[in-house]
Amino acid sequence: MKNILTLISILFLTTHIFAQIITVRDLETQLPIARATLSAAQSGASATTNAHGQVDIDVFQNITQSIEIKAVGYETKALTYTDIWTLKFEIVLQPNSLNLDAVVVSATRWNQSTKDIPTKITRISARDIALQNPQTAADLLGASGAVFIQKSQQGGGSPMIRGFATNRLIYTVDGVRMNTAIFRGGNIQNVISLNPFATENAEVAFGPGSVMYGSDAIGGVMSFQTLTPQLSLNGETFVSGKAIARTASANNERTGHFDVNVGWKKWALVSSISTNDFGDLRMGSHGPDEYLRPFYVQRQNGVDVVVTNDDPRIQRPSGYSQINMMQKLRFKPNEKWDFQYGFHFSETSEYARYDRHIRYRNGQPRYGEWAYGPQKWAMHNLNITHASNNKLYDQMAIRVARQDFEESRIDRDINKVERHIRLEEVAAYSANLDFTKLAGRKNTLFYGAEVVQNDVTSTGTDEDIVAGTSADGPSRYPKSTWASYGIYVTDQFKVNPKTTLQAGVRYNVFSLNADFDRTFYPFPFETAELGAGALTGSLGLVYRPVPSLVISANGATAFRSPNVDDVGKVFDSEPGAVTIPNPDLKAEYAWSGDLGIAKTFGKRVKIDVTSYYTNLQNALVRRNFQLNGQDSIDYDGTLSQVQAIQNAAVAKVYGVQAGLEIKLPAGFGFSSDLNFQKGEEELDNGETSPSRHAAPIFGVSRLTLGAKNLNIQLSLNYSGEKKYEDLPQEEQAKTEIYAVDANGKPYSPSWYTVNFYAMYRISGNFSISAGLENLTDQRYRPFSSGMAGAGRNFILSARANF
Repeated sequence: MKNILTLISILFLTTHIFAQIITVRDLETQLPIARATLSAAQSGASATTNAHGQVDIDVFQNITQSIEIKAVGYETKALTYTDIWTLKFEIVLQPNSLNLDAVVVSATRWNQSTKDIPTKITRISARDIALQNPQTAADLLGASGAVFIQKSQQGGGSPMIRGFATNRLIYTVDGVRMNTAIFRGGNIQNVISLNPFATENAEVAFGPGSVMYGSDAIGGVMSFQTLTPQLSLNGETFVSGKAIARTASANNERTGHFDVNVGWKKWALVSSISTNDFGDLRMGSHGPDEYLRPFYVQRQNGVDVVVTNDDPRIQRPSGYSQINMMQKLRFKPNEKWDFQYGFHFSETSEYARYDRHIRYRNGQPRYGEWAYGPQKWAMHNLNITHASNNKLYDQMAIRVARQDFEESRIDRDINKVERHIRLEEVAAYSANLDFTKLAGRKNTLFYGAEVVQNDVTSTGTDEDIVAGTSADGPSRYPKSTWASYGIYVTDQFKVNPKTTLQAGVRYNVFSLNADFDRTFYPFPFETAELGAGALTGSLGLVYRPVPSLVISANGATAFRSPNVDDVGKVFDSEPGAVTIPNPDLKAEYAWSGDLGIAKTFGKRVKIDVTSYYTNLQNALVRRNFQLNGQDSIDYDGTLSQVQAIQNAAVAKVYGVQAGLEIKLPAGFGFSSDLNFQKGEEELDNGETSPSRHAAPIFGVSRLTLGAKNLNIQLSLNYSGEKKYEDLPQEEQAKTEIYAVDANGKPYSPSWYTVNFYAMYRISGNFSISAGLENLTDQRYRPFSSGMAGAGRNFILSARANF
């Protein structure tokens, strides 16, 4: 008997020591849940399941407190290590989209529950991405219903968040800042360089984020996490991946994607490649005739010819192609150290700027050609994390990155032989050092430092397309270096189980040095040197009187330092106006407040509402200017009003974001997101104009059905009207992109689209997705966009996981 008890004890200990790999599954489908997080708050220990829903929980073995298991769209479960052992290391989670808790990283760069964060954060999961099946990362953000997307061309997508856009928003990829010193105040398309098929999840943090991210984080932060290499958990080689093929009818899309993960005990790698080919985009049949494309310009026998469009709904030219590649390597020698290296590369073909092609002069197209050259982005990123219970930190992360950006502009007036080419290159270097430390039982500190430097090179070439000759031309930007240095600290204080306070502060120093070429323009200066510091802070409260109710409030400041685009750009901003450099600029500064409430009613209904107000001081805006005492100069053969970016305005934005989720019987569900924002900007004469990036009211409503192998969604996307008097002053002059009201004035009509998506899982590893977007074939153009949206669009894709 004694020998039997000894044997049982040995077997128990062996199981206890070695069987520490758990599997997390969906209670209803029994399929594994990838990216579920396990965390023990007081110890700081955390782990994440791999593509097979598995994770090694050795790090929790000596922890007596409860371990929280969370996944987006599921109820949170709290278990002790003993409970997990009793369940034989098999855990199931109950699907529930009404959960008030989710794990996010954008607020502090660390895994953190939304129940402790006083700002609004929207998370887009891998499951959302699979069902929505977006063409680009811009479409991925737009599908959330919380971000408005503007498009000047099909190869574009400029997010608008809470009345701000472009260089007043932050983009991060795997924790690395993507903003550069040439992010402009107009609309940008850098987000399309990111690959939605290689994205694990995306987050949008609304409101100021300068304490964590420094300059530009005024309206919000968009954080993209790409595929993470997964290690083997059982000593055998772990292989996983997916292959996707997709087509769409509105632009004859052909997309292919493949990624593979190979993992061993300490080493892992993931490789990814995607190719896209998009034809000219077809708009809908029912809507304003002003959006139609009756003719386009084609070069024939050395002459620009205006050709009748055989289908005016086809937006010619708008097609382009793209390739994305990613390679990551991971080395985890033990439970404390983790080394990850990532390489990203994206390149588009040349693609037409469509809104310039519909600009006319004397009833004829103004341009014979206007295109962006290939947009290229490459990033090398080394991420090192270390877990250690020492006096300085519990967790440390080091991120070092180099990014290379290339973009260019190619334009030529109709029937002119001179082609202008402007090429910009940016080498962006960054280093981040982030720490987290539990200070007692109630305080968690997040602190760190950041260094960023951008080297900008810009060249101009003028070509004679008939003679085949070329000569130097004026560059768009001066040769410049922009740098930023910041330190920050945030304290999260648990007042009691129901109340959390969070306060943070950051001090940032920025500098800009530029050398101007006076060969082509008689600037009254040769160099520009800017430098200053900015202090920003935040104070937030989260109060949870009962588990079903969360009340949050947050006050924060943010800043944006002048960049190279502000100080040194020369370009035609609109017909008859040219923007020139202005070296006398300082940072703009924002004051913002949020108040939010989220409430669940049983397990059936969830409502969340957030109101906000932001006041922007010393706003960098384009205003009339003078060059050597002249208010107009000849630019590309046109007498143009001189303008420059100036600290010349005060702006304010306020609004409400509201969400509703209802869990209906028989697997049905309903959800809706609504965004109202209104912005005003001060003009030269003291009057006000609507803000350019304050979108009309917009949102999305969805009716869903989730069954064992089938997911269906019927959605309604909608946007309100912008009357002529509600258009920003500078938009009123862009008659080519707007419809015409009864008084002959430009305006942006309201619009809607009805969309249907379905995903059927044929087996555990193979699924088919289909969609029918814009069922009623509406002809619409989102506010401030040059491109009309897609007409009726049939989408079909196949996905194989392994």
